[in-house]
This record gives sequence, C-alpha cells and structure tokens, in this order.
Amino acid sequence: MGEMKTAIGLMSGTSMDGIDVALVRTDGSGTVVRGPFMGVPYEAAFRDRLKQALVEAKDIGERSERPGALGDVERELTLRHADAVRIFLERNSMAAEAIDVIGFHGQTVLHRPDRNLTVQIGDGALLGDRTGIPVVYDMRANDMRHGGQGAPLVPAYHAALAKTLPAGEGPVCFVNIGGISNLTYIGTDGALIAYDSGPGNALIDQWVETHAGIPFDQGGMIASEGRVVPELADSYLGHPFFTDKVRRSLDRNDFLPPSSDKAELADGARTLAYVAAASILQSAKHLPARPALYVICGGGRLNKILMNDIANLAAGQEARILTAEDAGFDGDAMEAEAWGYLAVRSMLGLPLTYPCTTGVARAMTGGSLYGSARKNG
Repeated sequence: MGEMKTAIGLMSGTSMDGIDVALVRTDGSGTVVRGPFMGVPYEAAFRDRLKQALVEAKDIGERSERPGALGDVERELTLRHADAVRIFLERNSMAAEAIDVIGFHGQTVLHRPDRNLTVQIGDGALLGDRTGIPVVYDMRANDMRHGGQGAPLVPAYHAALAKTLPAGEGPVCFVNIGGISNLTYIGTDGALIAYDSGPGNALIDQWVETHAGIPFDQGGMIASEGRVVPELADSYLGHPFFTDKVRRSLDRNDFLPPSSDKAELADGARTLAYVAAASILQSAKHLPARPALYVICGGGRLNKILMNDIANLAAGQEARILTAEDAGFDGDAMEAEAWGYLAVRSMLGLPLTYPCTTGVARAMTGGSLYGSARKNG
C-alpha cells in the first residue's frame, strides 16, 4: 500500500440536479476508504441557466470559448462548488488543511468525441483560491488529445471497488444510470472494459418536466401508471448506436425526448424507463463474456419500474442484480468518490483511462493541477 491521500470529489452530472460531494482516502491504487457524502441540489432557476448553457455551448468550436452567458454561468457554478466544499467541511468538522486535493468535474456542456471536443465548465483555479485546497480538474481532455473519447472515466474507480467484492462472483458489470448510462466490465482475469450504454435518466427527466412540471419521476411513480408503447420503444432501441461495432461516448443530445404526440404522460415515462433498462442489456451484448453480477449505481437505481425491467430482461441470463447499496457501496456517492480517487491518481501520474475504456491509444493519465500538492500523509 502506498501513501494515503485524502481527497474530496465533486460531481455535477448530466442530470444537472445538483453537486455531489464525497470524501475518500486512497493510495490511488487498490486501497480505498470511503468517507462522508453530501448532496447539494440546484434550485430550479439555476438548473434553467444550466439548460440555457447547453444551448449556448452548441456554438463552441474551440474548448476555451465561452459564448453568450456561459462565462458567467461557469463562475457561478464554480462558486457554488466552493460553497459546497465549505459546507461539507463544516458539517464534518474538518479543516481545509486536512484535504490533500479536490477532484473537480465541473459541468459538461458539450461532448462531441467525433469532433475531438469536450467542454466542462468550471474554473479550477478559482475553486482552488476560494477553498485553499489544491484542485485537479479538466480530467477528460488529455484522453481526447491521445485518441480517446473522453469518457467514461469512472471505470478506474469501479475496478478498485471490484476488488472489495467477494471472490468467485465471475465477471462483474457496474452500471451507472445517470443522465446517460454507462457500463464497466471487470473480467475474472482483471480485464477492464467500459463504454456508454445509452440513455438513462435524462430522457425521463426531460419528459416529466415538460409534461408534468416536475424535475424527475420519483421512484418511477408516474411510469407505474403507464404502459410501454412498443413503437416508441423500438424507435430508440433501433438506433444504430446499439449495433455499431465501435462503442462510442454519448452526448446528452444524442437521444432526445419524444414529441408530445407520441405518448401520454404516464405512457411516455413508462416507455422511457423501459428504454433505459433495455439499453443496458442490449449494450452488454458487446462484452466479451456475460456478467454474473450487475451492480446498479446512479439515480436510476431508485426508479423501481426501471429496476424491475432490468431484472426481467436479465432473468434468462442467470445474472444477479444488486443495487450499489446491496453490494456495500453508496450509489449516490460513487461518481463523486470516483472524482476524488481520480484526482489522487492524476497527482501520482497514474492512468485514468485505457484503450478498452475510452479508446485512447494507450493507458493515459490526465488532469490539470492548480496549487501545490500537499504531504499530509
């Protein structure tokens, strides 16, 4: 075991619902001690500003550009993250000096791997100045510079967590159901493969917000009142993404919510939950072996309808389906934890991405460090 570092990970995901803050102590390798977690929701007005930022970001041609109000939104987003760190430290009676590094994801506003372009707004230097803690940020860019798709990055952390699972499970597949879903496969030989698997919560969230004025379908309650519309489901599951031989990273806008004439509220929510579940199993067909265990993480695991669909679709595969909590983890905290873990790996010059996770040319480190690395031990 190497020298242990204490890291805070900060994540604001494609669902744009708030900031996740998590603490980990790790050597950046196979030793991870998970600490406290906190979520800070965005109010509706700021979520609306982030949605507008997505629209304005479509005009970006070079990743440093900040058209329209994007620069102002970036500053406010960063200051909100600094406040989240302050509240987190106060709540857990910790001093900033006890933290070796912050792993700062920022907010993805544009992700176009086909154009070799990914943009996460968030000012790492401003965050470092406001918190007094070294910050590792912009962790996707170096992967793209070397031929990768810039996502997913969490698999390195999944691989560390897999080492804590009971031996003999067979191939394990971590499934993160966020706005976009992704898979991480850890083979019995330690092989690591990962890729985006399709739409997750984003379509459901957009649908119910448009038609019911609420940000998400809590627990799948709206979906529970509806039925799957086969033609609508097939229109998504017939997308070439699922049959292409080359796995690729998705942008939030690659799959869009259906038009109002395609379904009623409950039927739309039900169908999109089914699509999210079926996308996972359909994309898993590209793995080298059938997983014996699926560990379901991310907000989608709280949608009972979606989870039932996963269980039903996997029933013929003799695979176990566990939520992150059933497996001994925290499904809400996992992505934020990963960003803290990756920040430590970045400081140590260890790989964040691999050819079989992002398509990068070789195992590749990444990230920019603002502030001097500490030696807290």
